[in-house]
Amino acid sequence: MKNADKAIHLCSCNGTVEFDIRRLTEIVAPGAALTVGRQLCRRDAHAFAEALGGAPEAIVGCTQESALLRELADESGSASGVSFINLRDIAGRNAPGTDVQPALAARLAVACLAEPAPVPAVGYESSGQLLIIGPAGAALGWAEEAQRLHGERLAINVLVTANDGSELPVRRDYPLTTGRNVKVTGWLGAFEVSWQRANAIDLDACVRCNACIDACPEGAIGYDYQVNAARCTGHRACVTACRDIGAIDFAAVGSVRSETCDLVLDLSEPPLIRIPHPPQGYLAPGRDPLEQSRALNRIATLVGEFEKPKFFSYKPSICAHSRSSKSGCNRCIDVCSTEAIRADGDGVFVEPHLCMGCGACATVCPTGAMRYAYPSASDVAVRIKTALQAWRAAGGTRARVLFHTEERGQELLALTGRRRALPADVLPIAVHDVASVGLELMLATLCYGAAQCVILSHDDQPDAYAQAIDTQMGIGRTVLDALGHAAEALVHIRADEADALIRHLAATAGAQADCAPASFALPAEKRTALEFCVDHLVRQARRRPEAIALPAGSPFGTVNIDRDACTLCMSCVGACPASALMDGGDAPKLRFLERNCVQCGLCVNTCPESALSLEPRLLTGDAARRERVLNEAEPFHCIVCSKAFGTRQMIDAMTSRLSSHAMFAGGDALRRLQMCADCRVIDMMQGAGRETSVFDL
Repeated sequence: MKNADKAIHLCSCNGTVEFDIRRLTEIVAPGAALTVGRQLCRRDAHAFAEALGGAPEAIVGCTQESALLRELADESGSASGVSFINLRDIAGRNAPGTDVQPALAARLAVACLAEPAPVPAVGYESSGQLLIIGPAGAALGWAEEAQRLHGERLAINVLVTANDGSELPVRRDYPLTTGRNVKVTGWLGAFEVSWQRANAIDLDACVRCNACIDACPEGAIGYDYQVNAARCTGHRACVTACRDIGAIDFAAVGSVRSETCDLVLDLSEPPLIRIPHPPQGYLAPGRDPLEQSRALNRIATLVGEFEKPKFFSYKPSICAHSRSSKSGCNRCIDVCSTEAIRADGDGVFVEPHLCMGCGACATVCPTGAMRYAYPSASDVAVRIKTALQAWRAAGGTRARVLFHTEERGQELLALTGRRRALPADVLPIAVHDVASVGLELMLATLCYGAAQCVILSHDDQPDAYAQAIDTQMGIGRTVLDALGHAAEALVHIRADEADALIRHLAATAGAQADCAPASFALPAEKRTALEFCVDHLVRQARRRPEAIALPAGSPFGTVNIDRDACTLCMSCVGACPASALMDGGDAPKLRFLERNCVQCGLCVNTCPESALSLEPRLLTGDAARRERVLNEAEPFHCIVCSKAFGTRQMIDAMTSRLSSHAMFAGGDALRRLQMCADCRVIDMMQGAGRETSVFDL
């Protein structure tokens, strides 16, 4: 939909935000209906509702009163076409002499963009089968509460992992068992839980008739209906008393059982799943009763059918994970906070039900095999480019782009706008998770004319995310510094409070990039996108070194070769996932294209002669795009037909090593090593009656 078809309703929030209607209309939505109210949620509510009735799509500049305004939109029949944007952080910038119109223009321009193209959905289906796992007291207590509050929505099961003497409920309202060494895998609607039986009495089969308690002479069985192994002497009178029911079986202790369920409430300490982002449908609130109550209420809402976007796309043909059982790149596996990625042959497998959409895997992937799909880097780049163009058109200069998470970062910015003003040059850009902002987006932000690219993280985010961002920024800063740009134009800050955010932004305001805005659209292919960005930075550079040395682990570089050791066996060519190493066709030659090299190390790990080594660097000219020969050798010609096959170095090495071997001592076998495949077969057939060689077997 074109901007002219949209209605934009802004609110000055009782005069705390100033709008230049003429300037904003010309920049953001020529021909669109752009109106400003003083109190959309109060005095202007009726006019707002009337205006919504005739617009197919509307943007409303208020999130604080979005519930009320959406209700008004619903009454007008326009709720489905209404979106809300937050302008409160801009209100705090209304200091004398500060022009907030660039920030407003940028925010509105991004809001007017079309939504990213849809991606496949990942579905979940939960019927409410809940398994509560934990010590007897806590597990039974919350099972009773769940039965009372949510018995109609949840089918409750309990797995007791520790016997604390708690008596079992009088009524048998739900299945109950005991276990140890519990393992939980899966996701919402598809959990698999396995455990070892922990006690001789099967609580699910036990009818609690107390016959075993009366029969036990040591008092080893209490009203928790579990056998105290420290007291039991093994006379098994309890087994005799329970013969008709069959709930007691000492031989079954330690046997493995498993069940499936839709939801898991884990009251263990520590939790059974200890990863930064556990799967959907698994809640581990710890020992805090308030958190346990919240978790139970949360679980009650996870019944039904749900969908989320498939956040990633994967191209196995260029994955550098491994080749022929030789290890290469494991970065996506190492950074994943949900353990959704695992090795799968020469590539990897991503379980979409476990993926939470952080995008860190795409950030660290050197080849672009793992790509963030919703939104893609190209979609985010369009938002950045559009926002900066609107910023400049409204008279703004030297904008600092601040990437933040959609929810947590938005809340912090709203608090910042309420208490203290953001610097006037800060342009916030929301993303699903800042871990998805890789080097290509960082450099593209500067190429599109931003003075700085700032990434805002929070203390509760996984350390692996921060390390990935810092690694990407380290590479970017090295490149910027070598080209004469300000390395500090890439900034990573952590803040959980408004004051800390303002302080960090003030401390990092000094060094800024100064690039003429680029016009290119960021390509979807990661390596090409990086190439576009680097080329633009080189054209704007104060210094133009031929090569820039990069930190270890960088996704750019060359391959060095020991020519004396290399036999041109071409094992490295077969191992290279990026076609950086190539053979010479009919000639014994090893060619290399540096622009394709991702420094995965597969060639080094595959080479049988250990003739290769990596050197991380970035070529800034056309040399990276030109093939060069790493090694070549004199071809060896068949001693019978003179056809070229192999290399002289390789054939000489083989004959030298095998000449002393008993199987090659006859002469003919060694001579056949110097023949091409066709002549070798002919010679074997002709000599079949003379002798038996290793080739005749």
